[in-house]
This record gives sequence, structure tokens and C-alpha cells, in this order.
Amino acid sequence: MATKDLIRRGETIPSIFNDFFRPWGSLFNDTNGGSLFNNLNPLNVPAVNIAEKKEQFDVSLAAPGMKKEDFNIDVEGNVLTISAETKEEKEQKDERYTRKEFNYSSFSRSFTLPDGVNKDKIDASYENGLLKVTLPKTEDAKKAASKHISVK
Repeated sequence: MATKDLIRRGETIPSIFNDFFRPWGSLFNDTNGGSLFNNLNPLNVPAVNIAEKKEQFDVSLAAPGMKKEDFNIDVEGNVLTISAETKEEKEQKDERYTRKEFNYSSFSRSFTLPDGVNKDKIDASYENGLLKVTLPKTEDAKKAASKHISVK
């Protein structure tokens, strides 16, 4: 069997399967030609940046498209947990069919708090797709944060 024959067979097999599944594929297309499943969000865990400053730790979490009511921020012991959950339901009715789409997404991130965080004064805000959590340091931690070491 020549290499040319193998290439030709490899090219025809996908088209057979495409033709076979084509009727079912059209069931899942919307009126604009796209798939209903194009808007499904894969399971994503938002990116997090943590910065230490003299007075506090700043935790920034990228979570666009959410509302501040979607977030839960909890401290249990020395663990800070940031989680969120969103649910969306869309329905489109026509004379011959009803189409419903459901979208659900959630995530949870946990962080071990460093010593010296004042847990009673943790603050959070959400604006323009960015959740900012401020972890203020205790007075002792602020003093211990900087120290000059002389070279001998």
C-alpha cells in the first residue's frame, strides 16, 4: 500500500463522520449559526495576585462578569476562603420549539493567612471585574516588617 493511498484514506474518513453527524450538529446551532455551547464557561479558577505592603497584604482576584453578591469570603482559623457561584438561565420560545440554556459556574480558593494578620479588620471590594481583599497587619507585625541588618 503506497503512502499516497494512506493519505487519501485519512482524508476521506473525517468527511464520512462529518456527514454522518451533520444532522445532529444543526440541532445545536443557534439562529446566528453558532453553537449553543459556545458560551459555556469551562471550569476556571481565577488568577490571584498577592502583594505584601508595610501596612497590609493585598489579595487581588480577577473575576469578570460577576456581581459582588456572588462572592463569599470566610475566615476559619488561619484559612481565608474566597468562593463564588453564579447561575444563569435563558429561555427562547418559538411556535415550534422552546430552547433553554443553563449556565452554572463556581470556584473556591483557600489561602493560609500569615502570622500578624488582623482578622477582625479584613475588608473586601469588587469593582470592574476585580475582587480586592485587604488583610491589615497587626501593630506588632508592622514593626517587625522592617529590620536593618548590618554587614560585619
